[in-house]
Amino acid sequence: MLMGRVVGKVWSTRKENRITGLKLLIVQPLDHLQRPYGNVIIVGDQIGAGIGEQVVVVQGSSARTAIPELELPVDAVVIGIIDNIELDERQYQTGDKANLKKGLEK
Repeated sequence: MLMGRVVGKVWSTRKENRITGLKLLIVQPLDHLQRPYGNVIIVGDQIGAGIGEQVVVVQGSSARTAIPELELPVDAVVIGIIDNIELDERQYQTGDKANLKKGLEK
């Protein structure tokens, strides 16, 4: 699983039949301090995430089976919208505390 922020949407009028009706989002992966890392990914979403929201994403075989009644031809799916994140500040060195606090305030 990974944490990410929805940064956009994808519209496709022609697509594989099994993903008809599946909303496609562009997600920027985030590290534990909520900083962007890596490349954006396109994910399927059936729970209603919107631009700007932080989400939990599964990839691979977990994504294909995330919606039990369908075996979707997708590599990543939103399985949750994040409401809150709590980190133990004691796990980070002094220099990281400022970034931790700054990251959690976003």
